[in-house]
Amino acid sequence: MQIEVLKSKIHRVTVTEADLNYIGSVTIDEILMNAANLIENERVDIFNYNNGERFTTYVIKGERGSGIICLNGPASFKVQIGHQIIIVSYALMDFELAKTHKPTVVFPNSETNTLR
Repeated sequence: MQIEVLKSKIHRVTVTEADLNYIGSVTIDEILMNAANLIENERVDIFNYNNGERFTTYVIKGERGSGIICLNGPASFKVQIGHQIIIVSYALMDFELAKTHKPTVVFPNSETNTLR
């Protein structure tokens, strides 16, 4: 049996940009992506801590060290600059392996979107 479990989580980063005129996705600073074990084009769920919005999109690699968290396309309507969000991804794995799986969870400085 396969089940879906939490793979990666970036807990409470601040939205720095929202760009409606883009094809869609979330741009994440490459340092945060690497720390959270996320890859470009990976599906992620976004949870908006300020307004309760929850939606799905995919990752685009942002400039390394920029602190960028940009919601693009229609997702830009779900956030405002300055909102804090949680970014999560999941993995499908064998039930027995899932019992011992440890997700990668990152707690960046939410003011600068940098690692502590």
